[in-house]
Amino acid sequence: MPRNKGHNARAALLSLTLALLAGCGGGGGSDTPAAPPTLDATSVSAVAASDPGSALPANWQRGVFMEIFVRAYQDSDGDGIGDLKGLTSRLDDLKELGITGLWLMPIHPSQDRDHGYAVTDYRAIAPEYGTLADLDELLRKAHARGIGVVLDYVMNHSAAAHPLFANARSAADNPWRDWYVWQNSTPSGWNIYGNNPWHGAGSNGSSGVGHYFGGFWSQMPDFNLKNARVAEWHRDNLRFWLNRGVDGFRFDAVGNLVENGPAAWENQPENHALMAAVQGVLTGYARRYLVCEAPGQPHRYAEDDSCGSAFAFGQQYDIVSAAKGDTAAIARVAAYRSTASDTLAGFASNHDGFAGERLWDQLGGDGTRLRLAAATYLLSSPTAFVYYGEEIGMAGASGLSGDPRMRTPMSWTGSTANAGFTTGRPFRALSANVASANMAAQRNDPASLRSFYRDVIALRQSLPALTLGQYGGALAQDTRMQFRRVLTTAAGTDTVWVGFNYGDRAATLDIADLPAGMVLRRHWPAGAEDVTLDTQGRASVTLRARSFAVLQAVQTP
Repeated sequence: MPRNKGHNARAALLSLTLALLAGCGGGGGSDTPAAPPTLDATSVSAVAASDPGSALPANWQRGVFMEIFVRAYQDSDGDGIGDLKGLTSRLDDLKELGITGLWLMPIHPSQDRDHGYAVTDYRAIAPEYGTLADLDELLRKAHARGIGVVLDYVMNHSAAAHPLFANARSAADNPWRDWYVWQNSTPSGWNIYGNNPWHGAGSNGSSGVGHYFGGFWSQMPDFNLKNARVAEWHRDNLRFWLNRGVDGFRFDAVGNLVENGPAAWENQPENHALMAAVQGVLTGYARRYLVCEAPGQPHRYAEDDSCGSAFAFGQQYDIVSAAKGDTAAIARVAAYRSTASDTLAGFASNHDGFAGERLWDQLGGDGTRLRLAAATYLLSSPTAFVYYGEEIGMAGASGLSGDPRMRTPMSWTGSTANAGFTTGRPFRALSANVASANMAAQRNDPASLRSFYRDVIALRQSLPALTLGQYGGALAQDTRMQFRRVLTTAAGTDTVWVGFNYGDRAATLDIADLPAGMVLRRHWPAGAEDVTLDTQGRASVTLRARSFAVLQAVQTP
């Protein structure tokens, strides 16, 4: 897995934020700190579980989530920065699309003042995003629409400006010292993502107070998660949010939680025990969901003795290549779910460049190929994640590079001044194709990309076998692929067949091993004829170039 590539990209983004750090408490080369700040007792206090219950339906997580960068989604007050009230105002758009879950990138106060992964307060909302009351209102209104809300959580590291680290770095005998990872002198032999992960705590990179470990950035010191008090504090933080009604968490960088040496710093056994304990917290609440970012070992972290679910990293590259007609990638996509857990969540791109650029850019603006890629992961993944703007074909921002290029304001209108995102000046450059690819132009157009996403999501919601059934019958032949999902209940057996033709000319797919005499009712494409199986349970389906079909086996009258 290209983990180094991914976090080199993250490191590049983080280095860009150094200019933002003046006055926010922490440059890597600062003088020896003055007296550390007094810790707010409420920020480190124990939190008892108090489940408010859940209004969401069973298996709500077997739906389609939207990953949202709140800063870039909708601004409600004209300051050019998206916020929780802005997001709340767009819930009807998300509901109409068929979204049943939201993953919010970090919304806590942060030292980076942008992406949010350098957290300075784990029990608060970034002021520019709003207040705890604003989050409560978002939860109330989302739940009323059957939409769950999952928060990003960063357990691996805090910001260097976090009061806990300010205390830990102040003196070798500080009582909070052991909450982070320290050595008296710089250890040798370490190289993570091309950098030495050990940083001096004082001036000029060295000091009597030692060196701390920060695998991603000097301003992101790693917690000492071998310290049981630290791990329990994180679980207290989770209970703080779960008690307010948050529906779960997306956990960041779970492969990096514990380091055991320069050749053993990723995917260590202790990581799984830590995440199993986190999963244990969530099981004490009704209908909560946990999904982990683990690009190096997604299958392992998706197991029950770890996260229980994870993103299907690696598959997203094959999905994009399959949409381009790559026969080897098509074969891998067909085979993937034959052995992979259905708790591996499908996606095509996200906020990190190592996962791939925005889908529109990866496919060169080819809307037909984008539809194929979207249908592939939406129809094969019981849980799927759409990256905001993907559903309208948003491109990255011109003039930006790295991850900021992909984290641009949502294109609500074709305005090249503000995209309908704000009444003020957007905090970042807009999508390069805002004038042509925007929500206003697509919302009421039945032939638009956004309507396509809505219709495919509605299709998977109408056929429970696609999200709850067992995957099987996978077959790939050149640019053709097919699979089926079979759901057995007390009411009987429901079989749904899905076929793709990624090629540039019409092709026929042969169906076999289904009950003889049944009819395959067409659910996609609309208006196509049903197909009757012969006496041996076989049939043939011809698909036009770059298209797909969804059929459901039904008993003849």
